[in-house]
Amino acid sequence: MKALKNLLANSKTFFIIWCMVAAFGTYFCMYAFRKPFNAGVYEGLSLWGINYKVILIIAQVFGYMVSKFMGIKVISELKAASRTQLIIGLILFAEIALLFFGLTPHPYNFVFLFMNGLPLGMIWGIVFSYLEGRKFTEILAIGLSISLIVSSGILKTIYFDVHGWFPNITEFWLPFVIGLLFLPLFLFFVWMLSIIPAPTQEDIQARAARLPMTSEDKKNVFRQFGWGLICFVALYTFLATLRDFRDNFMVEIWNEVDPGWNRNVFTQTEAITSVIVLGVIGTFSAIKDNLKGFWVVTGVIGIGFALTAVATFFFQKHLLSPFWWMLLLGTGLFLAYMPMQIALFERLIAHFRIKANAGFFVYICDSIGYLGSVALLLYKEFFMKEMNWSMVLIKFTYFQTVISLLLLAGAGLFFYQSAVRLKKKKLAMVPEEVPAI
Repeated sequence: MKALKNLLANSKTFFIIWCMVAAFGTYFCMYAFRKPFNAGVYEGLSLWGINYKVILIIAQVFGYMVSKFMGIKVISELKAASRTQLIIGLILFAEIALLFFGLTPHPYNFVFLFMNGLPLGMIWGIVFSYLEGRKFTEILAIGLSISLIVSSGILKTIYFDVHGWFPNITEFWLPFVIGLLFLPLFLFFVWMLSIIPAPTQEDIQARAARLPMTSEDKKNVFRQFGWGLICFVALYTFLATLRDFRDNFMVEIWNEVDPGWNRNVFTQTEAITSVIVLGVIGTFSAIKDNLKGFWVVTGVIGIGFALTAVATFFFQKHLLSPFWWMLLLGTGLFLAYMPMQIALFERLIAHFRIKANAGFFVYICDSIGYLGSVALLLYKEFFMKEMNWSMVLIKFTYFQTVISLLLLAGAGLFFYQSAVRLKKKKLAMVPEEVPAI
């Protein structure tokens, strides 16, 4: 163990690879406790006149959303010594909830998907806390980014494979079985995270120290940057809503746009998306100036939003096949989503030397974002019940693109003015040179 820690401390290459693998593995395994249930269709089941799968997704997303609101406090105030214990406890709670989801008959078991989502929303913040505040944070977080993009698609494929191997296992028991299969792997990857060394003095100099926040710290952040952050939270809400909707109803959407689709398409589209998106994110660490890095990230987010609308327009005009539409739509979504999570707030903290951590900002965004996801599902069920899932996706894509680009422009203007003020303040603090006599 001592030799391993010395290697992590002294070999930059080994350290980067170790962090990427640990983050990828931990978060991929988390998805094994969260996502497999939505590969089922629960055909013929309903509750209160609502499709039962929609009920299940709303229940879990609502729990996940509550978890994000809790995370604003828990993650922003989390101490390094408590991380490993907390992350293991949260996953065990989620798996026990899946056990009761299988044991409890329909239509009462949806409650346990709420319980399942309740701890899982805090996993991202714990994993990212091991990686943030370092010179190479964007590179270290590539593993985390890959898992966010590919895990849902791969796990849907695994769901169908496991169901093929054990056809007698019902849709209500499969989530627990898949979670149980991934539990040993999860514990191994958490151990990998637990021995990652703390940021060095050089890291702190480049990216600012990341410390647990107090209530006063949080108030100060909003006093200084409130309007810009509100714009980011709003556009993130639209983005997270669309990403979550596409992910949760991917099976239904494929059934509508291409009835003969192959189940491996999930893995194919998300794998290609991950290569493109992560190639972009990997270049961010090459930008040493934090303000320039912030503007580059903002530009990439705008390109991502535009790509979702352009791809959807070409699909409607029959210039793109369903495969290319889903691929480009996913690429655009993740080109906007991943830089916001991984790099945007990282660069803001570093440039303005804010006493904060990235988890605080991301959890504010996520909590409101998943509220938007629940709202869209309910709106679809009550006001667009006869509309196809694919048409809901198309309409909301256009809507969120226009609104989000306007919000992005508003946030950009606010932070440009903030950066100008900071520059003037720094210049005013430099003493005038006294001429030699």
